[in-house]
Amino acid sequence: MTNRQKHGIPVLRDAKTVPFDTVEDVWFWFIAAQQARIDGARITAGQALVERPCEPLDILKILDRLYRQRTLTMDHLMVLRFYGRRNMAPDPRRIKEVRASKLWRQAMDRLESVFESKGILRANSWLIRFDPDRQKPHTNFTPQPQRNLWEGIAAE
Repeated sequence: MTNRQKHGIPVLRDAKTVPFDTVEDVWFWFIAAQQARIDGARITAGQALVERPCEPLDILKILDRLYRQRTLTMDHLMVLRFYGRRNMAPDPRRIKEVRASKLWRQAMDRLESVFESKGILRANSWLIRFDPDRQKPHTNFTPQPQRNLWEGIAAE
């Protein structure tokens, strides 16, 4: 009898997994899972409301590999950790966050291709970054009537 059979850990998952929409979603999910683990939660596969195609440990292994390949530097990882814990990306409009914003964007760009190739991230996720309305289907779309810009202005 194997260890998995003893403890009733399922080997195969029947549920369909839902990939993440954006690379930022993956990162914030990973940070929240790590924080929960630090706080004492036990991470068990298949227990979440939404079945994801990876575990937090998978993201950690990807980060380790990219760091060892020197694709990500320690500066990238520090910015990712700091702003991940704040649950928001750095704002490039703030003078103190300009460098962090550059590092954040570089790291996200490098992680995005890896996550897409592993199936963690939905294919063509970059479309959502540039066109956020694309993720919401327009099923009840009703066009707004054209307004006259000069309406209500008295002509002399």
